Amino acid sequence: QVQLVESGGGWVQDGGSLRFSCAASRSILSINVMGWYRHAPGKQRELVASITGGGSTYYPDSVKGRFSISRNNSKNTVYLQMDSLKPEDTAVYYCNARIVVMTGTLRTYDYWGQGTQVTVSS
Repeated sequence: QVQLVESGGGWVQDGGSLRFSCAASRSILSINVMGWYRHAPGKQRELVASITGGGSTYYPDSVKGRFSISRNNSKNTVYLQMDSLKPEDTAVYYCNARIVVMTGTLRTYDYWGQGTQVTVSS
């Protein structure tokens, strides 16, 4: 089990910046992948950034160059820095922890933060 507590987010004008934090209840070194998803009304949930235990990162084209994910292992916290925000970035953002377990079969366990609204006004 992993509990995730998000902080940050809020309202910002077009071109502004916001920063999220996601604190985990256990060592993030034991978590295979941590990431941030967003869900906007009428759209599918979208992965916007992820980071593996080894530090490899992923960003979709929609946020590449604007968003940056990082981790502080000693604080069991993952951060999402969002710059040059656009109105289309408006959504509820969720922190995710994915644990992959191989015990005969491969099983994936996903844990979610509470979700935080980001609103970017034009």
